[in-house]
Amino acid sequence: MTRTEVTDLILAAKHKKGLKWTDIAKKVGQSKEWTTAALLGQMTLDKKQAATVGKLLGLPADAVDQLQMVPYKGSLPSAVPTDPLIYRFYELIMVYGITIKSLIHEEFGDGIMSAIDFSMDISRVPDPKGDRVKIVLNGKFLPYKMY
Repeated sequence: MTRTEVTDLILAAKHKKGLKWTDIAKKVGQSKEWTTAALLGQMTLDKKQAATVGKLLGLPADAVDQLQMVPYKGSLPSAVPTDPLIYRFYELIMVYGITIKSLIHEEFGDGIMSAIDFSMDISRVPDPKGDRVKIVLNGKFLPYKMY
């Protein structure tokens, strides 16, 4: 069974059982953001987490095993995403990427923001003009070293 097939099983079971990512995350014991990434094939679950997901979603043993394997990271099917929501993030980086980079370098120096030592929070913020999407990305700064 491939990781893509496992993801398809997860999505079908989630839909059939009427579960939300937050419901599954509570059972797994991790954030909704990390759990969603894991179940969409981008993170590795430990044995207990994989067993919990397997039981909750009725997954076969080989799917539970696959959840514990280190995945090939990167989920976009093409270089320029075509999904409208994902494309807007791509567009956001095309427009504001150099601004973000410049401000990070000015504040921290030459380096990068880690996507490994990292957390993310996605929430809804009510607004009279239409609800807002609030995304907080929190990554450790890693300076480039001289050698």
